[in-house]
Amino acid sequence: MADFDLITVEVAYALPHKQKILALLVKPGTTALQAVERSGIDKHFPDIDMANLKLGIFGQSLGTKGLDTAASHVLHEGDRVEIYRPLISDPKDARRKRAEKAAETGE
Repeated sequence: MADFDLITVEVAYALPHKQKILALLVKPGTTALQAVERSGIDKHFPDIDMANLKLGIFGQSLGTKGLDTAASHVLHEGDRVEIYRPLISDPKDARRKRAEKAAETGE
């Protein structure tokens, strides 16, 4: 297959102190999950749990809100696949705790 039959996509992952965006040439029909697996991003971040990835495309989580799962979402030219880190705390709990603290302090 010639290069002109390939599309360019990116795979991105970020930690508070380190980030990486890898550009890849992939065949049309490549899924988000396949792109991440082929990117080798886990060589840069060995702690990534490749078996339990949460992925998105430009901030839209795959497998939610009617979007295809990472294993079935076919990439398009210029797509950026983002690997999401596990949440440290539940956002609803954090919001509730902030509201309780504000109520206690009168803020």
